[in-house]
Amino acid sequence: MVSRSDAFRQGLRELGYIEGKNIIIEYRFGDGKLDRLPALAAELVRLNVDIIVTGGPAATRPAKEATSTIPIVMAQDGDPIRNGFVASLARPGGNITGLSTLAPEMSGKRLELLKEIVPKLSRVAVFGNSTDPGNAQVLRETELAAGGFGLKLQYLEVARTEDIETAFQVATKARADAVLVLPNPILTPHRALVADLAVKSRLPVVYDTQYVEAGGLMSYGVSLTDLDRRAATYVDKILKGRKPTDLPVEQPVKFDFNINLKAAKQIGLTIPPNLLARADKVIK
Repeated sequence: MVSRSDAFRQGLRELGYIEGKNIIIEYRFGDGKLDRLPALAAELVRLNVDIIVTGGPAATRPAKEATSTIPIVMAQDGDPIRNGFVASLARPGGNITGLSTLAPEMSGKRLELLKEIVPKLSRVAVFGNSTDPGNAQVLRETELAAGGFGLKLQYLEVARTEDIETAFQVATKARADAVLVLPNPILTPHRALVADLAVKSRLPVVYDTQYVEAGGLMSYGVSLTDLDRRAATYVDKILKGRKPTDLPVEQPVKFDFNINLKAAKQIGLTIPPNLLARADKVIK
């Protein structure tokens, strides 16, 4: 699997940038610890970098608070207007621009996929994180979609690493038929653990992205690696003199649907052939 940072670097290479020769990347990673991000953003500002590229809203906010002059390129954001990062998608209006994952139909699509693999689906546990800027909006969209499918949702807060195992225990005790994992920077570094607990709990789980290669059952969402590759085009334009305020925020154009048959077999689940035929990637 191409990592997000590799995809960004690939985008730069495609535009003629060679790391160490005509561009230097100062890479910082919070490793799922959101409280580290303000210090990392401040460090980059002290280094007087030309551009800051952020991986998501949890990193964009401390970068915004650290500088109002250094251009910031968002590799992805669920709703940059609601989050206060840009005035509008067409004219951002400040030092921030980039790419949005704004695709309200995602939640409904993931619930629809769960219904296809669990025909008698009625109760879904939702793992979220209220400290994540986009969580409230995604949860509202999920609740709206669930109403259309006649599903009952059980929201479980996963704001710390210690909450992961507890959430699966609560979901199992409440007789959830399946789990929907909302985008969550706390969970991302622990994808393999989440996938392992899903198997132990014998629960079908659908994710936004990235988890299937780590053993997760099924994911559907915006291709983050495509957004990271496209973030390089913003860096190129800004280095060539364009201002963030004049660069419109772009929306997603590529979506990935992945299935892990090994994970399905581990929980005794049969994936319908028509679903497999629609998948972009099937891991056997």
